[in-house]
Amino acid sequence: MLKIFYKNKTAFLGASFIFFITLSSVFAPIMSAYSFDMQDTENILGLPDLKHWMGTDRLGRDLFSRILFGARVSLFIGFFSTLTAMLIGTLYGAISGYVGGKIDNIMMRVVDVVFSLPDLLLIILITVTIGRGVGGIFFALSMVSWATVARLVRGETLRLKEYSYVEAARALGLSHRRIILKYILPNTIGLLIVTLTFRIPLAILAESTLSFIGLGIAPPFSSWGSLANEGWTALKFYPHLIIFPSVVIFLTILSFNFIGEGLRDILDPEGN
Repeated sequence: MLKIFYKNKTAFLGASFIFFITLSSVFAPIMSAYSFDMQDTENILGLPDLKHWMGTDRLGRDLFSRILFGARVSLFIGFFSTLTAMLIGTLYGAISGYVGGKIDNIMMRVVDVVFSLPDLLLIILITVTIGRGVGGIFFALSMVSWATVARLVRGETLRLKEYSYVEAARALGLSHRRIILKYILPNTIGLLIVTLTFRIPLAILAESTLSFIGLGIAPPFSSWGSLANEGWTALKFYPHLIIFPSVVIFLTILSFNFIGEGLRDILDPEGN
């Protein structure tokens, strides 16, 4: 698989960028000469130079450092809110599809209710109720994203449960829990991996949107969205404040999409 993945140049470039940005966020204190909240009062709203590669903001804080430390928040929310939603949606969809009948209908009506509500509106309501911060955004994104995964897994489960090996497992008297865990869910991993690579950038974009409109991460902590929000007000005279965070968001989302396309080609060769 790694050999095939390497041959897909766009997927390889995407994976390389995500690996680089993740590693940079983990070792942000080492890679950056400044803390995310350190102020240089003699260089307020400074343009990019050798001392501050991406310039400084209105409080004299180094923008490069704030982007690195902000990557911790944005990537954490993107990765772990998606993983939580995947776990909830996978179990929910597998049970619904396997059991079928009235229970399946009831469970899917719950999913329909979640789908009927605008995602952004629901995220904002949950965030306002719980409070701003990493915890509130994490919970909001997890509660919104699981429904999409549940539908995908349910459809796959409906297909898999008709296979002969599943029917044979039933005939042998295996428990429903064991059939789902041993014969159904392992065969949905390919679908889940591809879905994961497409859902993570959506979560990052949602967090960035919330922070951009002032409902995300509270100062002095930063995320890519909050940095873009700060830069928007100074766009006319200090465009670097919004250009650099926006470029990082764009490249991250694009890289995840490249990875998703590459994984889809690998895991579903018949579709090519």
